[in-house]
Amino acid sequence: MLTLVWILGSTALVSVISLVGAILIAVKETALKKVLLVFVSFASGSLLGGAFFHLIPEAFSTLDDGIFIAVVFGLLVFFLFEKSIWRHCHERECKVHPFAYLNLAGDGMHNFIDGIAIAASFLTSESLGIITTLAVLMHEIPQELGDFGVLLYGGFSKRKAISLNFLSAILAITGALMTYFFIGFLPPSKYILAFTGGGFIYIATTDLIPELHKETGTKISIVEVAFLLLGIMIMILLRG
Repeated sequence: MLTLVWILGSTALVSVISLVGAILIAVKETALKKVLLVFVSFASGSLLGGAFFHLIPEAFSTLDDGIFIAVVFGLLVFFLFEKSIWRHCHERECKVHPFAYLNLAGDGMHNFIDGIAIAASFLTSESLGIITTLAVLMHEIPQELGDFGVLLYGGFSKRKAISLNFLSAILAITGALMTYFFIGFLPPSKYILAFTGGGFIYIATTDLIPELHKETGTKISIVEVAFLLLGIMIMILLRG
């Protein structure tokens, strides 16, 4: 029972980190519009860094051709998901860009995996669980800031973005509880990691980075590239 308390407390703490984007609520609308593309750049780098330096390498802890299939499957599923949203938006006028929904789905999967990792670590030992929780917290803070910026840029209001990001974050608790009670029935985590990595690559390369091409000024282009690289570098440094 004590282990379950540790698991729930840790995943709840990780979920609350999603509210870090609330600091942007105080930013005036005119100023916010100027920095949103910077957040999109940062999110692009964070997603690519998270996929290539965290999720996929972790999945390859044991070499398996199924990992490549899972990555491609993640790319395909996210493509089909976006295709269905675009079709819906073609029939009805949508105020929110499809990539905002994709980002929520990808982040939700990532948070679910974080919950699995935290629970599995605590089931091994209390000290390992604490270390894993701290590692998750460190990479969640920059990523959640980027995710919040993407939701705003995609058309969500500030309050809607905060609430949806938090709902996505609490999937960590769902993943943790499923691991605690049904660990023997879950698919190997390496395939879930690879699938999510594929989804992250899709969102960053087909949705977010193309948005950055809409601004062609030299100064803003330099800033966008710098923050994209910053997002990647932070994920590399947090690899641990």
